[in-house]
Amino acid sequence: MSVDMNSQGSDSNEEDYDPNCEEEEEDEDPGDIEDYYDGVANDVEQQGADAFDPEEYQFTCLTYKESESTLNEHMASLAATLKVSHAVAKLVLVSFHWQISEILERHKSNAAQLLVEARVQPTSSKHAMVHSSHHCAVCMQFVRKENLLSLACQHQFCRSCWEQHCTVLVKDGVGVGVSCMAQDCLLRTPEDFVFPLLPSEELKDKYRRYLFRDYVESHYQLQLCPGADCPMVIQVQEPKARRVQCNRCNEVFCFKCRQMYHAPTDCATIRKWLTKCADDSETANYISAHTKDCPKCNICIEKNGGCNHMWIFFLFSADFCWMCLGDWKTHGSEYYECSRYKENPDIVNQSQQAQAREALKKYLFYFERWENHNKSLQLEAQTYQRIQEKIQERVMNNLGTWIDWQYLQNAAKLLAKCRYTLQYTYPYAYYMESGPRKKLFEYQQAQLEAEIENLSWKVERADSYDRGDLENQMHIAEQRRRTLLKDFHDT
Repeated sequence: MSVDMNSQGSDSNEEDYDPNCEEEEEDEDPGDIEDYYDGVANDVEQQGADAFDPEEYQFTCLTYKESESTLNEHMASLAATLKVSHAVAKLVLVSFHWQISEILERHKSNAAQLLVEARVQPTSSKHAMVHSSHHCAVCMQFVRKENLLSLACQHQFCRSCWEQHCTVLVKDGVGVGVSCMAQDCLLRTPEDFVFPLLPSEELKDKYRRYLFRDYVESHYQLQLCPGADCPMVIQVQEPKARRVQCNRCNEVFCFKCRQMYHAPTDCATIRKWLTKCADDSETANYISAHTKDCPKCNICIEKNGGCNHMWIFFLFSADFCWMCLGDWKTHGSEYYECSRYKENPDIVNQSQQAQAREALKKYLFYFERWENHNKSLQLEAQTYQRIQEKIQERVMNNLGTWIDWQYLQNAAKLLAKCRYTLQYTYPYAYYMESGPRKKLFEYQQAQLEAEIENLSWKVERADSYDRGDLENQMHIAEQRRRTLLKDFHDT
């Protein structure tokens, strides 16, 4: 890649229910290439064992009615087995994450304890005696017996207090969490108890939304789509931290944590990393401009493409790596050193100040590479757009059909797919303990990075390479990516 010189530093219709309508949504990454996982398999697929895709994951996108039907089917079956109401069966399912086999096993061994653990029945020791007093325990007013309501715990309160209690909680977004008003009583209120107490259809409609949200979020095989104003639900057989995509809004996310997809880094680690990046953002501001000094002449330079192979032809020529500023001619054998942080083995014996400096140095090493690949993704998205425009121009000039040139678009998509994975290897490496396994990871990381840069260079100069050469590089890069994920992505 060449460089620029001298740069300066809701509706009540159930089909349209949106369980996420009151949650804030994150902005889409402007550098994302839409659907870059699609349409490139034929160019890189291999036969036999090499065709194994560690990211392969079966999932189904359900509408509101389809997911509601699935939930109700489980609920009706369990209610009949446990001989409880449908509303109570739902609370039992929520408590045990809709794992019916576990619920049935517990019911078989101790049916009463199952209901206690699900917080729909009190323990015998906490079971309150029914008093003849007609006073509400909240407002202390004398109330007629028919206006006193209680759950299975027999804590009695007047209808007016129950109405206020439920109304306030539902307005605050509470669904299955509505519970008894008595101090230290954790019994949950079944939905058929709450609905008659809500004073308006608008409030009942909200309560339905919050219940549906809680039912789905508690189900181990379901996830709400985090896309803006999207009512879809993703269903899987086995919950894993895998890439899923909504077929309605095209939102891509990790099924397990509903955040951006982050293989090979696990959900807990990526949360720690993003929190650290946010906390230390001011410390890292100095590298956010993405400028460096040329190693040959010290002129300030800025990347204008995704490739990290820098080539300057101005009053002189220079060929170097953007990340480590090393000579590119020898860089092929030194990628392992470029992407690997060299720990100081004696740092534990040095002062706390020295250890703090070393910790900051290590963080900035990984953050700079993380941020650099994010920047490259955005720049390569621009390359992707130029390729699409170039293909369109050629088709319009009768220089082949769209299919003849589609391999160029697929190459840009695959490049984004590989670089996205590479970006998320850096938080993984940052938190990884030193040892033989980390050395293997860093070696595979370096191999992937080298092939990605080769692919990036060729994609940006696609006219200089024939189709076979480009598709061969696509295959090599994708196989490096799959090898790393197969060995290090949690399966």
